[in-house]
Amino acid sequence: MSKVFFINLGCVKNLVDSEYILGLIKEEGYRITDDPLGAEIAIVNTCAFIRSAVEESIDTILDLARLKDKGHLRRLLVVGCFVQRYGRKLLREIPEVDGWLGTGQIYRMLEALRAQGGNHPIFLIDRPHFLADHRAPRVQTTPFYSAYLKIAEGCSHQCSYCIIPSLRGLFRSRAVDSLFIEATKMVERGVREINLVAQDTGWYGHDLDPPCTLEDLLEKLLTISSLKWLRILYTHPYHLTERLLGLIDSEEVLCPYLDVPIQHVNPDILKAMGRPLKMESIPQLIERIRNKSRKIALRTTVMIGFPGETEERFRQLRDFIREAKFERLGVFSFSSEKGTPAARLKDVIAQEVARSRIDEIMEIQAENSIELNKELVGKTVPVIVEGLHPETDLLLSGRTATMAPDVDGQVLINKGTAMKGEIVPVQITEAHTYDLVGSIEKGS
Repeated sequence: MSKVFFINLGCVKNLVDSEYILGLIKEEGYRITDDPLGAEIAIVNTCAFIRSAVEESIDTILDLARLKDKGHLRRLLVVGCFVQRYGRKLLREIPEVDGWLGTGQIYRMLEALRAQGGNHPIFLIDRPHFLADHRAPRVQTTPFYSAYLKIAEGCSHQCSYCIIPSLRGLFRSRAVDSLFIEATKMVERGVREINLVAQDTGWYGHDLDPPCTLEDLLEKLLTISSLKWLRILYTHPYHLTERLLGLIDSEEVLCPYLDVPIQHVNPDILKAMGRPLKMESIPQLIERIRNKSRKIALRTTVMIGFPGETEERFRQLRDFIREAKFERLGVFSFSSEKGTPAARLKDVIAQEVARSRIDEIMEIQAENSIELNKELVGKTVPVIVEGLHPETDLLLSGRTATMAPDVDGQVLINKGTAMKGEIVPVQITEAHTYDLVGSIEKGS
């Protein structure tokens, strides 16, 4: 059977889609290789959320197209958000591609692989309705001890800067029983940490019949024996209920961690973003989370340079970040995306101004982060061991329950031994800006 070289671009939600595609082609007998020069077929799962992601997708496709022109590849297939966004014009712009599949057509990958269109590339795109379940074959590409569980697809929010609803369709939740079955199978094969992902995990279940909630799902998943860590990612600030916070406060398996993208704090900016404040302001929300007895680490993202972000409005955000002391913070610049309401707004912020503001925010975050990390020195915390540090065999690396994979810091372990995937007690001995250093406690 043919060898397939696969590239995933974009977010971890895209990664889950890629794992489904890999499951389909592996079940059919295709062999997966990490060497494009030794493959007959290449598949790219693309991202197109913002301009930089589009550029990365184009560059990746063209690199593989050049390999195909040199005879290293027989076929090139492209799937995902880039296809969904630009549609049939891609047939003309990049004729080297043999097949195009939109976000809702990933389940038809085998159909695309079997097609022999010659000079007529296969093109599969429609309004996204596809929603995988526990029966879909899947190849886990993350380390054996950690996996992502996508609990819903699409988004029904109308943020003025975002094209996700047009790329992914409206929000649609998977059934609780299906998620429970898949999570159970994960744990049975050695997964200790499950990370729940969706465009908005907090809105889970409201579209089901009968409706349910994220809290209902969590209570079901918490009954899985041997599951050590369960982490919630991507929660819209409007959907953080007291019941959810109470569960995190009381259940040890639930990581004391929330990923809540606030984007901004100025009411006028939030309104222009399509995220107007409701009964509770962003500072009030953060205070409500901080008042819980179990300290919950907060990760957020903010957008700098949104049209109309005056110096005064930026200072309001900057001062809030200084005071809120988020454990983790992602900062990105506004990207004017064609087809979004925000692209038509006036009072555009110059890129150099936005870059300067981002630098200022990140300086504040660095100060906050090291201050928070220093509070952990001398304490013993559970750490999941991820193996030898990539730069030296003298250190192990790992993460605490308040560090999500891929996006947060790490714990460097300079004393003691443990197997990859073990969760061990580590005494923190040093604090750095984003990372910690510690030693495994004796007898653990």
